[in-house]
Amino acid sequence: MSATGEISVTDSDRPAEAQAQPRDPSTKVTAPDEQPRRPWRAGLSGKLLVLTLLFVMMSEILIYVPSIANFRLSWLRDSHATASVAAMVLADGSEVPKALQGRLLASTDTIAIALLTGERRRLLAIDMPPETVDVHVDLSEMKPFQAIVDAFGVLFEAHPHTIRVTGAVPGQDERVEIVISDRRLRAAMLAYSRNILLLSLMISIISAVLVYMSLRWLLVRPIKRLSSAIGHFAENPEDADRVIVPSGRADEIGDAERQLATMQRQLSDTIQQKRRLADLGLAVSKINHDLRNLLASAQLFSDRLASSPDPTVQRILPKIVGTLDRAVGYTRSVMSYGRAREAPPSRRIVDLRQLADDVGEVLGLPQQSGIVFDNRIEPRLEIDADPDQLFRVLVNLSRNAVQVMEAETGAALVKRLEISAHREGSVVTIRVTDTGPGVPAKVREHLFQPFQGSARKGGTGLGLAIAAELVRAHGGTIRLAEEAPGTAFEITLPDRPVDLAAVRRAAGR
Repeated sequence: MSATGEISVTDSDRPAEAQAQPRDPSTKVTAPDEQPRRPWRAGLSGKLLVLTLLFVMMSEILIYVPSIANFRLSWLRDSHATASVAAMVLADGSEVPKALQGRLLASTDTIAIALLTGERRRLLAIDMPPETVDVHVDLSEMKPFQAIVDAFGVLFEAHPHTIRVTGAVPGQDERVEIVISDRRLRAAMLAYSRNILLLSLMISIISAVLVYMSLRWLLVRPIKRLSSAIGHFAENPEDADRVIVPSGRADEIGDAERQLATMQRQLSDTIQQKRRLADLGLAVSKINHDLRNLLASAQLFSDRLASSPDPTVQRILPKIVGTLDRAVGYTRSVMSYGRAREAPPSRRIVDLRQLADDVGEVLGLPQQSGIVFDNRIEPRLEIDADPDQLFRVLVNLSRNAVQVMEAETGAALVKRLEISAHREGSVVTIRVTDTGPGVPAKVREHLFQPFQGSARKGGTGLGLAIAAELVRAHGGTIRLAEEAPGTAFEITLPDRPVDLAAVRRAAGR
């Protein structure tokens, strides 16, 4: 039901016969695939043009208000000056015929002329005595605001008015008073206003066009270029060729172009890296599945070796079994790293020197030709940490050092990997030092970020990222020490804090 109380029937409510009736040919039917037109809206250029016109016209109005008042006063002064000359002729004492007086009044467009000497008024000529004098203007005492009010009073008053104008005569002591009608004054003011309006329109149009062209060249076109570049880049952010090329301007638009280009490059790199991580995660998941099967087979083989009487096998087998167990544990934690989160550390009291020896044996350093492994950790130095996670940290750092030194050729080169540690109170500091070429300066900024912190060709940088994450999980820190030559990583791991209140409560129970 409509607002007027009428019932409206939709097409779905009508019978089929009614719906089948043809529509009025004058009714426009929109095709189903026809897209509705977007409503017209003024662009930035059009808005600038309109605003420029408005602002120039407002400025002209502010100029027009005092100028029309000044025009009225100038017109009155000119009329008074002309009548003053006639007054001097009429005041010489001789008798002036009425016809001549009439011609003088007509030529000066006045109704009456009088000469004021002190308090005495002498009527020199009069055409027809006015019934009333509506406005009195004293040219020597005219105030600006009152002049503006009187000027607009003349413009907007349709009925004739009589004005009495009083002013001094140059070089004389007398004052001349004239009475005039404001009709010619109003016509002159209207003509002046019309000319001002036309001139203002011309100035506004010329100014608006100049401002429009200037702003369109300086702002609108660059902004459109930025908008087009953003849309073009959004279609395929992974395409580095779609990054905007800055025009080289030295103003704010140029700064915006350079900032946009930097942002687009970073976004493109980030998206490519995210895609690479997604592809890598899928590949790692597949490899992890097959690797676990291979490790299970290796564990079966190691179980068979347990029955071998060979002393060398019995000595090496526990290490092989331990290595396989760690590898199986790594495969289980692969997906947890894929979620960018490691398992919380399970802290135990660990013999740090023995852990470093295990790292050397896993990397084959005691038998590695050309690389000396130096374990300088004092015996019985204990550390409160997760043994498996700390082992992974030291293995990643040591393997990176070994791979870098293996790539170096030269019989005279000293290749040495050194692990040292010391305790200060509740904090243990571990140093992994090598005599390799060091870390390039361009790599140090992203040293512990995945896929960005590798200085070796073909490296992924995951080893340092994993090491940093595991150290942070222990509440410690890892940094690249400033040493030359070679590379030194320094790890600080604090012991677990003890809740003394909980200990006292437990002892009290």
